[in-house]
Amino acid sequence: MRGMTASFTKSLAAVAIAAGLAWPSLAQAQEDTIKIGILHSLSGTMAISETTLKDAMLMLIDEQNKKGGVLGRKLEAVVVDPASNWPLFAEKARDLISKDKVAAVFGCWTSVSRKSVLPVFEELDNILFYPVQYEGEESQRNVFYTGAAPNQQAIPAVDYLMSEEGGSVKRWVLAGTDYVYPQTTNKILEAYLKSKGVAAEDIMINYTPFGHSDWQTIVTDIKNFGSAGKKTAVVSTINGDANVPFYKELANQGIKAEDIPVIAFSVGEEELAGLDTAPLVGHLAAWNYFQSVDTDANAEFIEKWRAFTKNDKRVTNDPMEAHYIGFNMWVKAVEKAGTTEPDKVIDAMIGVSVPNLSGGYSAMMPNHHITKPVLIGEIQEDGQFETVWQTPGLVPGDEWSDYLPDSKELIADWRAPMSCGNFNVATGKCGGKGVN
Repeated sequence: MRGMTASFTKSLAAVAIAAGLAWPSLAQAQEDTIKIGILHSLSGTMAISETTLKDAMLMLIDEQNKKGGVLGRKLEAVVVDPASNWPLFAEKARDLISKDKVAAVFGCWTSVSRKSVLPVFEELDNILFYPVQYEGEESQRNVFYTGAAPNQQAIPAVDYLMSEEGGSVKRWVLAGTDYVYPQTTNKILEAYLKSKGVAAEDIMINYTPFGHSDWQTIVTDIKNFGSAGKKTAVVSTINGDANVPFYKELANQGIKAEDIPVIAFSVGEEELAGLDTAPLVGHLAAWNYFQSVDTDANAEFIEKWRAFTKNDKRVTNDPMEAHYIGFNMWVKAVEKAGTTEPDKVIDAMIGVSVPNLSGGYSAMMPNHHITKPVLIGEIQEDGQFETVWQTPGLVPGDEWSDYLPDSKELIADWRAPMSCGNFNVATGKCGGKGVN
């Protein structure tokens, strides 16, 4: 009996030890995943644009895990919904970094949401990949701007419309949503247009709130402004679901592209999916990518996207490509640094080059902006864009505008020893305007 008891006790001990080891190993497995934060609005006025970016990130993470993850560890998406509520973006970002311990965050759409989270990323020393065109006038160490700066979208768009090919436009309506991106972009465009000899009376500027729905009076004003005998165009920085009634009202009042063309900076394939595009044919958008781009890389991306979403009609768009570029740059930088530690990844990001979907490679520059082609596309009846003009090569993103007096002498370079987001080349000093 004594021998049996001893044997039984040893067996129990073995089971206990085995059980004791099982729990830590499970916890260790969970700790061994690399968490990636996804900070995009899934409700509210910006959900029309941002939900797709959440889905795109889930696909990219899934694809990377099929390749073995990063540094031998699987990636785990942590999805939150800041609900188009700008202060809530900061709260959700803080939770992602402090509680969920994410290695990096991919998110935001509007500049006001990005501005809301900047102090959080700086304080907690994490990384944000921002995938949407924006107004420039910023370079923050903890942010990588994979969307277009004004010289990669707004300025080329105006140049195109001024050209004979683009219609030799002489009068300009700068119509935007009432927040920082449209306001600053239009400030840059107004200065640029005046530098090109456009008179103040030939520039009309109008702002509307997020979610604005009653466009009848504004579109009538645009129509009247365009009846002065000079070719007129609308440069639109209208964001979110307000675009749907805006374009509907253009159609209601019979404004066609050949009369007053609209060139948009925030309307892509996803937004057009909710519209009757027949009356919009010929209106324009300026981006760095269109779904219609004819490259092998793009065809493969679209095929994977539709398989992942189980929807063969699901469209792609420019900010999705920006996340594609930014995510692949992060993977490459982590592998280069041999760690997910933000400080080391930030340093490793500069100079990283990855394929884009339009052909060629996009590179991360010392100012934390990337090189991109610029494309002007015409809306087609099927909701796609036909490229009517593009730059011959890639354009480096310029973080500080050459057309604003307070910015033209500023540069950003996050390499040592400068490590500055707003270095004044005239004074030789870092600091002053903007985020450094």
